[in-house]
Amino acid sequence: MADCLDVTNTSGDAYPLADTMTTSVSVHDEATVLTVAGEVDLATAPALENAIDATLGGKPAVFIIDLSKVTFLASAGMAALVAAHQRADTTTRIYVVAHGPATGRQLTVTGLDKVFSMYTTLEDALTAARQN
Repeated sequence: MADCLDVTNTSGDAYPLADTMTTSVSVHDEATVLTVAGEVDLATAPALENAIDATLGGKPAVFIIDLSKVTFLASAGMAALVAAHQRADTTTRIYVVAHGPATGRQLTVTGLDKVFSMYTTLEDALTAARQN
């Protein structure tokens, strides 16, 4: 069962040129999920970083970044994910949901699938979080 923590944020709210990405935060059991939708590129990456920082500020035990609705993931978006990994508290486990050519392939080719626990669906990531 999910409880909504935050309303959807259009990246264009803070970054006028970044109107192609949205984020929302929800809680599923003990996991905090940041759902990202749209294009993550140089223009939208700062909004993603802000959403990640705000979520990490709550010091969640499990932080799932769900990229399943991302249609384009540029290097700036991958850099935001790496920065999240570096800023996370040692008690926060980060899981990434990514699958397909828009996200999964880039993360695998760049070796980031070795940095993050990656899953193809949110349900798979939630199941893993419950088991760990």
